[in-house]
Amino acid sequence: MEKLPKINQATLLSQIGEGKYMLFFSADWCSDCNFIKPRMPEIEAEYPEYTFLAVDRDENIDLAVELDVFGIPSFIAFENGKELGRFVNKDRKTKDQVEEFINNL
Repeated sequence: MEKLPKINQATLLSQIGEGKYMLFFSADWCSDCNFIKPRMPEIEAEYPEYTFLAVDRDENIDLAVELDVFGIPSFIAFENGKELGRFVNKDRKTKDQVEEFINNL
């Protein structure tokens, strides 16, 4: 999974203007993030139509605020620069829950 550098919303949207992207907001200190991280390669493999981007919430706190991400781990799906859906809250997420979110987009 590619790690997103420190970036603002306008720059992000210009970079993800074509194609499908899944932003994965997390932080190293977040136990719920660390719970789902080992499953992320499997999830990525099951959804090759998406480019998954890891977003360190602490490095990108301004982006998180701009996108209304106040809990982690969280996921936001984009297609051609437009938000498709989000799974944003502070709750622990299982592989099945993430897959259900993606399947329902």
